[in-house]
Amino acid sequence: MSILIDETTRLLVQGITGSEGSFHTQRCVEYGTRVVAGVTPGKGGSQHLGVPVFNSVERAVAEMGANASLVFVPPAFAADGILEAAEAGVPLIVCITEGIPVLDMMKVHRYLQGKSTRLIGPNCPGVISPGKCKAGIMVGDIHLAGNVGVVSRSGTLTYDVVSQLTGLGIGQSTCVGIGGDALPGSTFVDILDLFEADHDTVAVVLIGEIGGVMEQEAADFIRLGMTKPVIAFVAGGTAPPGKRMGHAGAIITGTAGKASEKTKALAQAGATVSSHPAEVGLTTRRVLKTM
Repeated sequence: MSILIDETTRLLVQGITGSEGSFHTQRCVEYGTRVVAGVTPGKGGSQHLGVPVFNSVERAVAEMGANASLVFVPPAFAADGILEAAEAGVPLIVCITEGIPVLDMMKVHRYLQGKSTRLIGPNCPGVISPGKCKAGIMVGDIHLAGNVGVVSRSGTLTYDVVSQLTGLGIGQSTCVGIGGDALPGSTFVDILDLFEADHDTVAVVLIGEIGGVMEQEAADFIRLGMTKPVIAFVAGGTAPPGKRMGHAGAIITGTAGKASEKTKALAQAGATVSSHPAEVGLTTRRVLKTM
C-alpha cells in the first residue's frame, strides 16, 4: 500500500501553464501519474501538454473527477489557490510554492480547521508513492517501490536519503516532504499517524531540522502511539542561534529548537537516531535486519 496518493489518484495542476507548472507536470505524466486537468484562470477550454485546462478548480473537479491538486501558483496568490481547491472539496492539496506570506498561511490554516482536506506544504518537494504516482518536483528515478516510509522537512536531504535507501535495495512505500515553512499544512505527527495505519509500511525514516518543536511532538507520538520502528536524523547541529538556515522555519529561537534537543527527544522516545546524514541508509538497514 501507500499513503496519500496511489495509482488511482486523479491529479489537477493549478498553474499548469506557467514555466514551473509545465515542466513538472510533464515529469509527473512521464512518471505515470494520471494528470487529468489543469487550472489557469482565463485559459479555460484550451489544452496544455495534452491536458484540458479549466478556469476554476470547481469545474476541473466536476468535469474530470480530480481528487488531488498540485499547486504551482505564485506566492502572492498561492494561498487563494489553496483555498479555492479546498472549497471545491479536493481531499489532498500539495503546494510546492515557496515564499507564501505567513499571514496568508495563517488564514489558510484557520479555514482548513475541521475540513476534510489535507494540505502538504507549502515550500515542499511534494509526495511520491514509488511506481504508482508522483505529485511533486522530486526526481522519480531515485525512488524504489517498497515498504519504508519517508517523511522530511528538507527537500534536499529527502533526495539524499532516498538515494541511499534505493542504493541499498530498500524500497519506499511513500515519501512525503512536509516543507520547511514555519506553518506547514501537515506535521510529522500527521504523517507518522498515516504510516502507522498503513499495513505495508514496516518502518519510517524521519528527517528533521532546527527550529520549532515538531520533532519533539513527533517524539511524543512515537513514544505513545507508534508501533513501527522510526529512524531519525535532525539537520542543523552546527547552526548558530538566531540565524535562519535556508528554510523559513529553520531558525533557532529557543533551546527546544536546537538539533541536539530534538535528537535527544527522539532518541528517548525510542527512535534510532543517525548521527550523520550519510549514514541514514545504513542505519535503516541495521534496524530492518533486527525486525
